[in-house]
Amino acid sequence: MQALRRVKRKNYFVCAALLFGGFIAHALALGAFVPALALAYGGWSASFLGIGLAVGAGWISVKATGFWSGPSSLVAATALVHLTGGPLSPCFPMLSAIPFAIAIFTPDTRVPTVAACGGMLLSVAVLDVLAGLPARELLAHMASFGLIGAIAIAGSRTYRRMSDAEKTAQQERLVAQQERLVVLEQLAESERRRMKAERERVEVDRLVLVGQLAAGVAHEVNNPLAFVKSNLSFLERELRHEGGPLDVGELRDVVAETQDGVLRIQQIVMDLRRFSREIDEGDEGQAADAIQEARRLASVRLRGLGDVTLEIDAELPLVRLGQRHLVQVLLNLLVNAADAVEDAEPARRAAIIVRARQAEGGVRLEVEDNGPGIPQEVLARLFEPFFTTKPPGKGTGLGLALCREYVLRVDGSLHAENRAEGGARFVMWLPAAGQHVPAPAPASAAA
Repeated sequence: MQALRRVKRKNYFVCAALLFGGFIAHALALGAFVPALALAYGGWSASFLGIGLAVGAGWISVKATGFWSGPSSLVAATALVHLTGGPLSPCFPMLSAIPFAIAIFTPDTRVPTVAACGGMLLSVAVLDVLAGLPARELLAHMASFGLIGAIAIAGSRTYRRMSDAEKTAQQERLVAQQERLVVLEQLAESERRRMKAERERVEVDRLVLVGQLAAGVAHEVNNPLAFVKSNLSFLERELRHEGGPLDVGELRDVVAETQDGVLRIQQIVMDLRRFSREIDEGDEGQAADAIQEARRLASVRLRGLGDVTLEIDAELPLVRLGQRHLVQVLLNLLVNAADAVEDAEPARRAAIIVRARQAEGGVRLEVEDNGPGIPQEVLARLFEPFFTTKPPGKGTGLGLALCREYVLRVDGSLHAENRAEGGARFVMWLPAAGQHVPAPAPASAAA
């Protein structure tokens, strides 16, 4: 409102200055100073100065300016026309401009414009009567000025409708913008929830793996712990033995064997702790190290069920899949292989092979087993979320789905196939770090 008052005040001050300039131009055109003209122009200019000061100071409302400027303009213009020749004055058409000026100054209401039109017609009638014009000319003036007034009123109404439409459109734009902001906030919240759910899903799958391995941890720890305990008892007996010299070489071998057992226990605990905690180890992984760690973790699941044979090329490049996710994928495949062989009939010793070699701008990894293979109806749905052939409590159906999701995120590929000689094979291709090579198309599965 303060800004609007300042704009109104400025407009009235500019009009006052223009009226003063009009007086100077009129005086120069006449070549003489006419006091009556000075009084008419001066009064008109002074009235606009007063209105500008009053609206700027807040003494009158913005909408009321038209009720003040209209009468003052009509009185001043009528006096000016009368002093300069009446209906024959060059200023006579000035009366027709007053309704338009009032419409511009008060666009929010048409009452001042209608009043100005009525006042204009009254001024024209007074001037015609004072000049002694016949009734026919008076009616002609009234008709022409009345038409101009009607145009001013219609223009004021049109302007007001356009202004109202613009305000409505602006409000609709604001509402639409607010709705877009609400939608964006909802989308952001939905994305945050999706990411949280994804993290929770990953954690569930990883903890399920840890739970599956937990049963074998005791066995893996008890074995080295048993001979560590036995060796410590032997050392205690030897140190208490008072007769004869000690066999230092034998004692050194016992200590070395004990250290190996402790290191084995430490490695198992460290691998499980690193795998189970939620950390980000970067966007690159070393396939050889991941295979070794996954085999150590899977050994607590195998527990004498069979062996894991590694065939790893030397100097494999870094791959674009992070180390933790790479270990999780390989561990999932090894545990699945162990489960498949364990459920095979007739019973057999597991022979699981993990291969890793450089191929096609990345690293190709294979995990194969000598289990019963994958039925064709299962093969088509193997990577679907929550699809599992394991009994309740043994699988969530998320493991392989997450494995493929991790691999696809880095533009890799993962598929399963049956070996011709029996058993299943999972083939994974990961692009080398820093390279963007399309994943090779999987070969057709062997029967």
